[in-house]
Amino acid sequence: MTLYALWVLAVISIVCVYNSKTILADYLLKSLQVQSVDYELILVDNTGKRHKSASEALNFGARNAMGKYLMFVHQDVDLRSSSWLDDAERMLDSVANLGIAGVAGKKDTKGVMTNSKHGNPPVLAGSLQIEKPTEVQTLDECLVIIPRSVFNKLRFDEETCSDWHLFAVDYCLSVTQFALRVYVIPMFIYHRSTGATTRSPAGLIRSLGSLPDAYYQTLAKLLRKHKSYGQIHTTGGDWDTSLPVALQRMRHAVKAVRPALGIAIGKVCK
Repeated sequence: MTLYALWVLAVISIVCVYNSKTILADYLLKSLQVQSVDYELILVDNTGKRHKSASEALNFGARNAMGKYLMFVHQDVDLRSSSWLDDAERMLDSVANLGIAGVAGKKDTKGVMTNSKHGNPPVLAGSLQIEKPTEVQTLDECLVIIPRSVFNKLRFDEETCSDWHLFAVDYCLSVTQFALRVYVIPMFIYHRSTGATTRSPAGLIRSLGSLPDAYYQTLAKLLRKHKSYGQIHTTGGDWDTSLPVALQRMRHAVKAVRPALGIAIGKVCK
């Protein structure tokens, strides 16, 4: 069932797929209740697992959205400011050729650009903070905003992204066909989840990384679709479109284990 709370004059339509009413209420809804401007809220109830992918669920939720901007956001995001929507709207209006914007993203191998925090205890979700809207190659899925005029031309790809991962990355890479740009905006949020599974060094090796298997399955399809890019930079890692995902997954697992192995070796040598 999809629930709608509609403010006709809202500039931003917020679309959220949720599977926990408690988490939704404690984070996203709590921060929306104090916003200084009206908004359209579209909640897609997936507690019964009716929707099989983020792309399908979000396309379903956005089909009747009325706002100038469509904001796709996770249930466990706290906007942390009563003027967040108002500030975001002004910022989006100021950038040229907007295709999609978000609060975390990458443009190269140097690091994730974001002013936001995640996890418990909260830590900065990236290594590069920004002071103004900055162009990137791809964005993280926790919160992205797309002009409705753009979304009417290009929806989330339900075939390539048939699970719950990388739908915003795919959108960022696809929207450039319209000569539009991808931006990270300097807006702060708190995201409860880190997006990765916590595992021991041995567990990281056994599972070949900290991300779910479904992530890598979608990644393989995404690399084939966007082969012309050569290198694709995501908040989950940097990927080469000409190499098998299995090989790259192994490399990422080894890289993730190295810091833990260094600590363990240091303790043994003392």
